[in-house]
Amino acid sequence: MALGRLGVWYATDKLDAAQLGDLVTTVEKNGYSALWYPESRGYESMSLAGYMLSKSQRLMIGSSIANIYARDSYTARRGMVSLNDLYGGRFILGLGVSHIPMVEGLRGHRYDRPLGAMKSYLEGLYKDLANASEAPVVLAALGPKMLALSAERTRGAVPYNVTPKHTAEAAKILGAGKWLAVEQKVTIETDPAKARALGRKELARYLVLPNYRNNWLREGFSEADLTEGGSDKFIDAMVLWGDAATVKKGLRAHFEAGATHVCLQPVHPDGDFAARDRMLAALADT
Repeated sequence: MALGRLGVWYATDKLDAAQLGDLVTTVEKNGYSALWYPESRGYESMSLAGYMLSKSQRLMIGSSIANIYARDSYTARRGMVSLNDLYGGRFILGLGVSHIPMVEGLRGHRYDRPLGAMKSYLEGLYKDLANASEAPVVLAALGPKMLALSAERTRGAVPYNVTPKHTAEAAKILGAGKWLAVEQKVTIETDPAKARALGRKELARYLVLPNYRNNWLREGFSEADLTEGGSDKFIDAMVLWGDAATVKKGLRAHFEAGATHVCLQPVHPDGDFAARDRMLAALADT
């Protein structure tokens, strides 16, 4: 299984069946190698992957991420194996520990210490699995310990909400031969006020989550950068904006820092799928 240079990350929970099909077609038509999707309050992760795989011919589909509290490791293993058997080895199982509100508040589970919980989950996932070292599994890793676990037990990592500085540090920890699939938000908008307004709306839900806040502080942002919707400095780092050439330069910075794959997330006004599709077409040759 080879993961190409560019992919797309997109929130799928508000899309109906026809819109999901349109998204898959657009991503595949523009030559991206993979489409990554989250696990939300909408579609169940494995079911959604199967639907999108059925709508594509060669596109790889990756969960980013499947919540380890949403299904036990045996079920995740069977889902991963089944999807790859049925769809020509095109499914990547991205796993993550999610966040306390989505685990304790939404599902009623106890949120355990992230590293220990993931280690135990991977042990169950790989149990009795032939060629476990080749299993298409990646982790949503931000901190150094989770990145080290990604390097030791999986094909690599899928960091989210990070900068090229984090990418460089992650690449060192992962080492050669591992996937480093970095998500990066983008918007082709040259008006600073409009671009930052889109960015603040998109990032608002993440600014209240400790996992992301702690990582941003490790990256060098201050508490002041993370208050009142985020400073301009913070928003500009999280959401690349400008004309296509400017955005492409920002995407290439991740590759220069050591990313093996960059999955761009188009940020646009709600429901403006035409803007999304224009961005995907304009950035496909980054």
